[in-house]
Amino acid sequence: MIDANQWIKPYLDKVFDTLDSEDVVVKAASYSLYAGGKRIRPALMHASASLLTGYGVAADDIAPYAACLEMIHTYSLIHDDLPAMDNDDLRRGRATCHKVFGEGIAILAGDMLLNTAHEELLKLAINSESHARASYNISHLAGISGMIGGQSIDIASEGKKITIDTLYELQRKKTGALIEAAVTTPYFISNAPDNILTLLREYACHLGLAFQIKDDILDVDADEEKLGKSVGKDERDDKPTFVTMLGIDNARQKLQDEERGCFDVLDKLSSMKLDVTLLSELTEFNLKRDY
Repeated sequence: MIDANQWIKPYLDKVFDTLDSEDVVVKAASYSLYAGGKRIRPALMHASASLLTGYGVAADDIAPYAACLEMIHTYSLIHDDLPAMDNDDLRRGRATCHKVFGEGIAILAGDMLLNTAHEELLKLAINSESHARASYNISHLAGISGMIGGQSIDIASEGKKITIDTLYELQRKKTGALIEAAVTTPYFISNAPDNILTLLREYACHLGLAFQIKDDILDVDADEEKLGKSVGKDERDDKPTFVTMLGIDNARQKLQDEERGCFDVLDKLSSMKLDVTLLSELTEFNLKRDY
């Protein structure tokens, strides 16, 4: 599997080299952005680009988009850890941004990462209409119709009884939207037919749910040091999850169902003579991961 961290690092370094490294907000943003993590979204974008090499896409063409998506993802984590949201003090194996720099600076660090990502996406959009569509795809899925919309449902659902359909909507947006952005963005700078976009979206939907269900299970039975963040906080905060609503055994079965859905789509793509090796590896990684 590609080392996505090293793949996007040159672009992130180039962006941060233009900023005032002595500014505390820049320091706080760098602290969280360079903390590592799974980098699953950049890895997915690289894998999707590799799938579409026959349609005029090269992995290096979309590295800037992957870097922007990782900035957006990191901003969401900084804000998600704040006391007003999930109130967590451990992320990616280290103290959360607000624990180190204070809440005000952490808020600004998240804002800076989001704004910087959109500045970079606008620069990319100038290149052509296809690059503009790729940039819009990320922005749209990060907004109220995607990740932010899911976070809104999440906050409104705390301590309440919700339906399983609401939980699906919550997680398709909160977690699934940025995974969809990772999987589908390379399509927009390709000359691939529409049916491939449909399949990529279907795959991303299954993977997003599988990824969230796996996270819900790990919140119950993972090793905190290996996981790199607090465990047991879903039950602590009375949050609706696939585990709290379905039970651990049914959640594990649902995880297998979504993983099977991923591979069904990959089989369809493979039958079109597309190389699904990297996407298959990432799907397997999610099933087996313990962090």
